Amino acid sequence: MDRIPLAIVGCGGMGHRHLFALAELHRNDLSHFDLIGVCDPVTENAESLASRAEEFFGKRPTVVGSMAELEQLGVAAVDITTTPRYHHTLGVEAIQHDWHAMIEKPVGLTVRACNRIRQAAAASNRVISVAENYRRDPINRLAKALIDSGVIGNPRFMLHETSGGGNQMMISVWRHQKDQSGVLLDVGVHFADIMEYFLGEIDSVYAQTRLYEPIRYNPVALGAEPTSNPAGVYGKSQRAMPAEFQATADDAVYATINFKNGAVAQYIEDHAGHGQSIWNRQIHGSKGSMDMPNDRSGKHLKVTLDRTKVIDDASVLELAPADFELDKATAVLFGGERLWNYSFPFELTDRKLIAVEYADFALGILGERPVEVDLEQGTRSVAVSYALLESGKAGGQLLTIDDVLQEKVNAYQLDIDEGMGLA
Repeated sequence: MDRIPLAIVGCGGMGHRHLFALAELHRNDLSHFDLIGVCDPVTENAESLASRAEEFFGKRPTVVGSMAELEQLGVAAVDITTTPRYHHTLGVEAIQHDWHAMIEKPVGLTVRACNRIRQAAAASNRVISVAENYRRDPINRLAKALIDSGVIGNPRFMLHETSGGGNQMMISVWRHQKDQSGVLLDVGVHFADIMEYFLGEIDSVYAQTRLYEPIRYNPVALGAEPTSNPAGVYGKSQRAMPAEFQATADDAVYATINFKNGAVAQYIEDHAGHGQSIWNRQIHGSKGSMDMPNDRSGKHLKVTLDRTKVIDDASVLELAPADFELDKATAVLFGGERLWNYSFPFELTDRKLIAVEYADFALGILGERPVEVDLEQGTRSVAVSYALLESGKAGGQLLTIDDVLQEKVNAYQLDIDEGMGLA
């Protein structure tokens, strides 16, 4: 098996989640990577990641504080898992070092930041993958196969509605700061990617956006148990975060989204919802509809045909094309080539899906197939998220994704770009 010398750049919560995923890949004899370096200017974080890596792989990767120091280690690929503000500078630096790179979503903090990476990558033959995991969920793979095979006919409209969170901190302070990411970007790129995965490219949007909760609260700082703590890796850092802080990023969007194929989506992403939480993702077509579960839950989807025929058990696999099967890594990690549900603790599901990202990245480097979520798709997801925010800033104006991609519309992003020296 060809081995790829790898370094993880960014050793905080997300870096640890990626390490656990790499170990999951290794345990299942699916890994092409040798983790030889970990990089973070915060030495404590890097040492923590190196120690855990030694437990998993039996050897300790070298700890460094900057990307330049990785050069002497013989690195061929890097996994960039820092906070989003640094993605574009580190991504460009990786390309300049002639390294392959997997970059956590959002691939850049603004569309302009994404375009800087794309410009650097255009002159390189290095593989750049975007770490996007929702589409890799086996249930979303099945949903995609059913849509593409025409089970519900031609898609006409989509409902995507989620609400909850109240005035509580979501994982970390930076996710509520406009100049660091903001929840509508951090989560929104997931939803933008999955919508385009199912229904093709989005053409235009118009939206209303709000900042409902300008003061956010972190109960963990006062001794409460963490509740917003994916994969269980953020508790320690959450205890050190302030108990109360000011949020600067919008936290709710209500939109109509138009797809190039003529389909329309009604979209709600509200991270300040009080009362009953909402999760709803449906696609309605000319022959029926599909009701999909929350990503990474393992729950089954429901297909309704002719208004009365409901299929929500294992027989839904009979509707899938005969040649539908999950890729090797997903099938091994989740326990089957054709799945209609699965049941793992969230922490394990999280590791498995990020492991699939790694497997895809490796195959791209080895030339066996192009990476699934490339720079273009990763940038599109950022552009869709900002199109919603730009439309909201413009009072609900209809905006095209192309205009946002080409930076013709950037009023919401302008001060972020200025702060990063990109204006």
